[in-house]
Amino acid sequence: MPAMLGQSAAFEQTRALLHRYAGCDVQVLIEGETGTGKELAAREIHYASSRRERPFVPVNCGALPDNLIENELFGHERGAYTDARHAQPGLIDRARGGTLFLDEVDSLSSKAQVTLLRFLENNEYRPVGGGAARVSSARIVAATNASLEAQVVAGHFRRDLQYRLNALYVRMPPLRERKSDIPLLAEYFLGRVAERMGGQAKAWTDEALKLLEAHAWPGNVRELENAVLRAYLGAEGAVIGASVLEALVTPASVAPTSAAASVALNDANLPYVCAKQNAVSAFERSYLLGLMTRAAGNISAAARLSGTERRQLGKLLKKHGIETNAFR
Repeated sequence: MPAMLGQSAAFEQTRALLHRYAGCDVQVLIEGETGTGKELAAREIHYASSRRERPFVPVNCGALPDNLIENELFGHERGAYTDARHAQPGLIDRARGGTLFLDEVDSLSSKAQVTLLRFLENNEYRPVGGGAARVSSARIVAATNASLEAQVVAGHFRRDLQYRLNALYVRMPPLRERKSDIPLLAEYFLGRVAERMGGQAKAWTDEALKLLEAHAWPGNVRELENAVLRAYLGAEGAVIGASVLEALVTPASVAPTSAAASVALNDANLPYVCAKQNAVSAFERSYLLGLMTRAAGNISAAARLSGTERRQLGKLLKKHGIETNAFR
């Protein structure tokens, strides 16, 4: 299981809360900005609980097709519809005795919200085309990068479903609230990149680490991980200095505060910044081309090889104009 890493007070308080909730067998709602580690938090709850030997089933609610929501969640019996030649279990069955993690739960359609609410009322469900009701033993943990309360007030999310999901609540702290964890995470990600790419081990200078700590990290841990990858690729030697990072991150303390300041800063550093960005982009494209060659154009396989989220890898491929069909 991927580990949650941190030693700051904010991190330790959150982790202690997750472990307390692991012993309470009810729904948990996890809220936090993009990249704060909500799925890792859900896994922490699961693997610290008595359910640890049972499945952890993650679901991206935004990818659930509205017209097949019951089929996806509850499965179907043989003959339920024309192409149903065999019975197929749903996500709830796959999570039997374990944890069903509903990520991006705020993206559920109105129909899907009603379906989920009906299930949560008594944990009963029927497969499509099925007869007798079944009772689920799966625990539900939901996550969102939006405020469900704000979504309810705006009329986009059902209040009664919010109550069902929010029996226990966790807010994941953004990286800017756990600054002392940045060096630890930067070292960890740097080691992972070297291992993943089969390259030489590299180290940060003190100035580079200070620059990382000074950045605001609006994309949180995920943004830091991406910055470490680019820094590794952009550094020619075994030491990564601040000069490599300056083109990748802007310290919060010196970020431009006005349009005029922004123009002045860009004019002064444009040749240097462009050169660095071009070098990093070239390294990044070269790595992606090699990765897709090894994976024969299969994005899912490439994501597993690189330890990257499939969606994030897809965005990088699109950014560099790399077509997967060329590798098949």
